[in-house]
Amino acid sequence: MKVHVRKNDKVVVISGNDKGKKSEVLAVNPKKGTVLVKDVNMVSKHLKASKNALRSEIVKREAPIHASKVMLWCEKCGKAVRPSYRFQEDGAKIRYCKACDSEI
Repeated sequence: MKVHVRKNDKVVVISGNDKGKKSEVLAVNPKKGTVLVKDVNMVSKHLKASKNALRSEIVKREAPIHASKVMLWCEKCGKAVRPSYRFQEDGAKIRYCKACDSEI
C-alpha cells in the first residue's frame, strides 16, 4: 500500500477522537498502511516487573492509526493540504502544496 506521508512530516488528524490535533509522524508502516503520530491515539500499556524494571507500571504510549486519517500540514498557508508531485530539472521528485504552490 502506498502511504502519502513520511517520517518527520507535520500532519493534522482529520477524524477520530484526536480530530484537529497537529503533530509530527514518528514512524510509517506502508505494509499495513498505518502511521505513528506523536501524542495521538495514546493507549495505556501495563508493564510487568522484571529484572530490569523493579516495579510494574502503566505507561502511556502512541498507537498506530490508519494513514487515511491524517493529512499533510502546510506551514505556509496554515491548513491541511493534499500533496501534489512534480519533477525538478535534475530529476528529483518533490511534493508541493496545491493551495499555495510551495514545497512541502
